Amino acid sequence: MAAHLGRRLRRGATSGAVVAAAVAALAASQAPNTTTPLTDGASGDLPIGAGDTTTPPDGSASGDSPYYTKLPPLNTPNKPGAPTNEPLITGPAQAGIPATVLAAYQRAEQSIRTTDPGCNLPWQLLAGIGKVESGQASGGKVDANGTTLSPILGPVLNGVGVADISDTDGGLYDGDTTHDRAIGPMQFIPSTWKTWGQDANNDGKKDPSNIYDAAQAAGLYLCANDRNLALQADLDKAILSYNRSNEYLRTVLSWFEYYKRGTHQVPDGMGELPGDRSDNPTTPSGTRPLPTSPATAKPSPKPTPATPKPTPSKPVTPTPKPTTDPASRVARLGKDGTAGLTATAGGEFAARATVLAVDAAGKPVSGVRVTFRIVGDTDARFSVGTREVTSVTGANGKAVAPTLKAGERTGAFTVSAAVAGKSLKAVEFAATVAERSADTLTRLDAKELAAVTGGSFADRVQVKATDNGAVAAGVALTATFVTSADDPTPVTGGPFFKDTDGTAVRTLTVKTGTDGTLTLPEIFAGDTAGSFTLRLTAPGGGTMTVVLTVNAPEPEPTPTPTPTPSPSESETGTPSPTPTP
Repeated sequence: MAAHLGRRLRRGATSGAVVAAAVAALAASQAPNTTTPLTDGASGDLPIGAGDTTTPPDGSASGDSPYYTKLPPLNTPNKPGAPTNEPLITGPAQAGIPATVLAAYQRAEQSIRTTDPGCNLPWQLLAGIGKVESGQASGGKVDANGTTLSPILGPVLNGVGVADISDTDGGLYDGDTTHDRAIGPMQFIPSTWKTWGQDANNDGKKDPSNIYDAAQAAGLYLCANDRNLALQADLDKAILSYNRSNEYLRTVLSWFEYYKRGTHQVPDGMGELPGDRSDNPTTPSGTRPLPTSPATAKPSPKPTPATPKPTPSKPVTPTPKPTTDPASRVARLGKDGTAGLTATAGGEFAARATVLAVDAAGKPVSGVRVTFRIVGDTDARFSVGTREVTSVTGANGKAVAPTLKAGERTGAFTVSAAVAGKSLKAVEFAATVAERSADTLTRLDAKELAAVTGGSFADRVQVKATDNGAVAAGVALTATFVTSADDPTPVTGGPFFKDTDGTAVRTLTVKTGTDGTLTLPEIFAGDTAGSFTLRLTAPGGGTMTVVLTVNAPEPEPTPTPTPTPSPSESETGTPSPTPTP
């Protein structure tokens, strides 16, 4: 989008004129641009399912690469008024979507609707773009993990009839170290993939040639800028952000509406391949051939007798081989090297739940959908923000759950793993969230703490907590007045804190801040003079003591009496006696 239109528009509040201007600017712009660069240290990895509201790249996701221009047939897969929520079992060839490709679209919709429900992403939109960009991954030519069997590459973006985009990935994805090329079933250019790439199938790689990764990334890209795809204006802008062509917009919308009326699953590799492309069309892009009207057709001349030509035999349509759901081959689902899952409150679990699916002969089964579910009273979540996710087994038969993130609630819970679509005993992983810990507590100053009975201590106790030398943030420290440094028995008299109601308390729990430090609240001296001990402890073994002194007030000095002089003669009028010599 042009720079002056790049600011975020409020959802649903944009006038028709502004929308029209935005669409026109997108369609008319000829200057190729790349995605916004990442900040140093950023990986570009967006959590699966996490809606992103950052402004998408000014250029397009595909670099405006050529696309398939074939439009759907005039007849619809379903009759008008028929349900459109579920795929058809059978139907016209054009409505068929390869099984793995369809699963990737539907999984992306479910994931993004969980984390960004306001986007209202329909999987049929991903299917429409996938049809136009790559013919549904070249008719579903993908392996069990969803990766294309051979690279799907757009033309070299060298400025000859296409955008001019110099190489941005060192040939990592497209094999071209001079210019970029769109890559994969959703035709991302490398610079866009750097920002939006995903690892949706949890195989540890963000691969634009993997339909699960690419579909998830495309969904996030379409939902950017706070778009609500249930609004036609936002839907149009999303599609135009993928390829800045009004013909492209009309073509994608045609397939989108077609798939909304129904579709069906076909075996991988058996999908229909469209023919015409925008860079080599046999019919005008975005148009249908018009039928000839019998009323206006010119009369044909009388036929000239000719030698009859042999009638060609009808081509034999290959019967697709029935596919077997990989889940039906699974005889056992078991743990794979993951004993237990542990983490500290607020942190990530170091281990990830991993299972292995094998058949009756003990061989790994790929392409199996495994549902991981968090069970129990916990606020822990998978990294996508949900309690339930589905992963697919790879060629080694293993499915790996996303990283678990602990909440603030401590205690035990369970992560279960089950084969989707088959009744097998679920695998259970024990998980535990422990309190944040600190093995060392240090006082930040060495001031002597003294007060007078009935008063309070002028200085506060400041403490820093560390664990293995690192700052220990959010650790709950317990401060208790005890008998002595050697005797942790709580005392019932002497200094005290006050709770929120103003009641005297001699045990208090306070959490450290983000820098691992805390300052205890005001300490009151009490009515008893003497030396007292405050003991602080932390989960993880950190302990320290502080001595406080309470003094009795200084007694006020007794005033010395002044002697009263004898009254003089002048005062009484009587002569004073004369002293005897």
